[in-house]
Amino acid sequence: MTDVHELSQSQCEALLRAGVTGRVALSTPDGPHIVPVNYSVVDGSVIIRTSPYGVLGTYGREGVLAFEIDGFDHERQRGWSVVARGRVEAIHDPEEVEHVKRVWEPRPWASGARTLFLRLHCGELSGRQLGSGWDPVHNAPVRRVV
Repeated sequence: MTDVHELSQSQCEALLRAGVTGRVALSTPDGPHIVPVNYSVVDGSVIIRTSPYGVLGTYGREGVLAFEIDGFDHERQRGWSVVARGRVEAIHDPEEVEHVKRVWEPRPWASGARTLFLRLHCGELSGRQLGSGWDPVHNAPVRRVV
């Protein structure tokens, strides 16, 4: 049986800033959805660029969402997970969009027009790791490409 440990706020933030892909959980009239996304972190908020007409663009605006990233080492049966929860807002101000692009623009892998920028204010940030004797921040692959 593997031990479970809570990650510190700084570990959660470091892991969040290291990644580029995650999943958003949201509620729709048809029930819950989980959407894989590319993201960035700007001024302490998760930024997602998406289609205005997709599930996330339609039902994710102005709502409360959960955003999750994780990493696993199946061979050693250890891993980590970070969850950010908070209110989402669409970024409409062109100056704010330019600020996001200058700091760290999210680069969607999916084709199509991804013109809507969403900002998830991380009202709640938590994480945990499975297994002891290792540092998930140090062992996480650095995936961010500038």
